[in-house]
Amino acid sequence: MDALTPDDPAAIGPFRLLGRLGTGGMGRVYLARSAGGRTVAVKVVHAELAAQDEFRRRFAREVAALERVGGVGTAPVLGSDTEADAPWVAIGYVAGPSLRTVVGETYGPLPPDSVRALAVGLARALEHIHAAGLVHRDLKPANILLTVDGPRIIDFGIARAVDTVTDGGLTSTGAVVGSPGFMSPEQVRGQRLTPASDIFCLGSVLAYAATGRSPFGTVDSGVHAMMFRIAHDEPDLEGLPPELGDLVRACLSKDPADRPTAAYLAAHVEAAEPWLPAGLLAQLGREAARLLDADGDPTPVQHARPVTEPARPGRRRRRWPLVTAAAALALAAAGTALALTYGLPGALRPGGGDHTTPAADSRAGAIPAAFLGAWEGVLRGSATAPYETARIEIVQGTPGSKAGVYVHVSGDQLCMGRSTLVSANEDKVVFGESDVTTSVPAKRCMPAAHQTLTLRSPDVVEWRSGAASATFRKSRTGANAVPPNLVGTWETPPNPELPPEERDLYSSTLTVTQGPVGAPLIHFEETYPRYDEETSKPTGDPVYCASTAIVGGVGDLVIVGPHQLDAAASDDECTAYSSQNLRISRIDGKDRMLLYDMSTDSEPAEYTKKFG
Repeated sequence: MDALTPDDPAAIGPFRLLGRLGTGGMGRVYLARSAGGRTVAVKVVHAELAAQDEFRRRFAREVAALERVGGVGTAPVLGSDTEADAPWVAIGYVAGPSLRTVVGETYGPLPPDSVRALAVGLARALEHIHAAGLVHRDLKPANILLTVDGPRIIDFGIARAVDTVTDGGLTSTGAVVGSPGFMSPEQVRGQRLTPASDIFCLGSVLAYAATGRSPFGTVDSGVHAMMFRIAHDEPDLEGLPPELGDLVRACLSKDPADRPTAAYLAAHVEAAEPWLPAGLLAQLGREAARLLDADGDPTPVQHARPVTEPARPGRRRRRWPLVTAAAALALAAAGTALALTYGLPGALRPGGGDHTTPAADSRAGAIPAAFLGAWEGVLRGSATAPYETARIEIVQGTPGSKAGVYVHVSGDQLCMGRSTLVSANEDKVVFGESDVTTSVPAKRCMPAAHQTLTLRSPDVVEWRSGAASATFRKSRTGANAVPPNLVGTWETPPNPELPPEERDLYSSTLTVTQGPVGAPLIHFEETYPRYDEETSKPTGDPVYCASTAIVGGVGDLVIVGPHQLDAAASDDECTAYSSQNLRISRIDGKDRMLLYDMSTDSEPAEYTKKFG
C-alpha cells in the first residue's frame, strides 16, 4: 500500500482513505475505512473516463451486478455514487493476494486438495452469481483472491445479465471482451453466453492452479491463435494430477451442455480442510492482519477536502410497555456493524456447564488457552446502563476456521454470526470476515468488521474493531448460561394508578428459561383491553400479544435482543419491544426483576416472581 499524496482526497463519501492500493487503466483504488470500522476498497474512475457516457454506463452496470450478487463469494458493495463527477464504488476489502500472484510469483502450483477446495469455493460463488441472473464473463486467476476463509471472485466490470446478453466475447468493433487464455469457446466465437461459459473458464482456472500454466498456452503466438486453440483444440493438461483430471476435463467440454453446473460442482466436489497448505495460510493471515490494522498516516498532509463524518441518527423516545419499535440505529455510525449465528454446528457449539472456560486443549489448534471462552463488553453506555453490547465466544481452531462466535445487540437490532480466525499468539487474537446468519429484524445486519482481542489479564481483554474499542470481561458459557435467579415466570404487579375495576384487565408475564447465549429464552405474554370509542369503556375483547427474544449476553446483566412477535398468536394491534437488559433488584424485601429499554432512558418495567 502506498501513502496518500496531496492530490488524493481525505475521504470519499463516508469512507476515510488510508492509502493507495493501486492505479490502473480504469482508475485508482484506495484502502479506506468506514465510520463503523470496516476496511473497504474504494475504486474511483479516472476523470477522462468519467467524461465518457459509455464508460459511465459500464461502470454503473458493474456496481449493479455486484449489488445483485450481494457479497456471497465476492466482495459486497458498501457504498457507491455512479453519478458523481468522479464515479466511485466501495466494496468490502478482501485481504488476500490473487491466484495469479500466489501461483505465478510467490508459491507455485497448489496441491490437489487445495485445488478441489478452490473448485468448491468458486462454484459456490458462481452458483450465487448465476442465481442472480448474471454471467461473470471474466473469470481468471487475476480476478480470484485467496483468503484464509476461501476464494473470492472480484471485478464485475463486464458481467452481464443472462437475459440481456446478445453479444459474447466480441464487441461490435471486434475487440475482445474477456481475457485471452481464460475464455470459453462460445465467448471467442462471439456467441450468446450462458452460465456454462463461466464453468469453462473455471476449468481453465483450476488447470492453472494445479500446473501453473494456462491449458491453452500463452499469447506469445498471438491472441487469435490462442482463441483458435480454445475453440477447436483439446487443452494441454500435462502435469495435471490424475485425481483432478475428470473434474477439469468436465468443465472444459467444448459443448456447453456437457459441462456441470456450478450448483452440481458445489454439491459433489469434496473440499478438504484446511483449504490451503499451512505455510500459505499463515502467510495470508499475517498479511491480512497487517492490512486490516492499517490506520493511515497519523500526521497526514493537507488533502484536497476534509473527512466528513456521517451524522448519528436520533432516537425516538417511547413509553413502556405498550410501544412500537423505534427506527433502527445506524450500526455503522456506532462503529460495530457485527454479525453472528444461532444454531451452531456441532464443531462450534460451546460445551456444557456454566463456567467461563470450555474444556478445550490449546494444542489442538492455534489459539492459546487463555483466550478460550466467552468475553462480553459494553460498546456504548455504561455497565449499569448499556445501549449497545457485544460478546464473542472463542473456540479452538486454526487460521481460516470459524473460531469466533459473536453476538452484537443495540437498541433495535441483534446480529449473530461466526468470525474467521486470521492469527493468534500469546498476546493477541485477530478475527477477519464474519458470516451473517441471524438478523433481528431480518436482513438488517452487515458482516462484521475485523476484530482484535488483546489479553490484559486472565479475566480481561481489550477488544477493537476499526475505530470502536471496549474492555471485555470473561462471561458464562454453555447450556446453563442464564443466572439461575432469573429463571422462572415473572409478572407485573397491578398498576395502582388504574381504577380498581380495570386493574385485572391488564397482565404482563415474562418467562425466562435456562439455556445458552444465542437461544430464544425470553417469552413474553401481554393482555390489555380494547376501548369503545364512544363510551371510552373497556370492551370484553382484550388484545393478546406473544413474543420471543434471543439472549445476547449474560455478564453483569442479561442482554436480550428485540422481541419477535408470534404473528399467529398475536392480535394485529401488537408491536414488538426493542432490546432490553434484565437484572434482579431487592425492593421492599422482595426480589424484583427490572427490565430496562436499551434505546431510551425510560423507567424500567418491574416484575415479581410468579413461580419457577
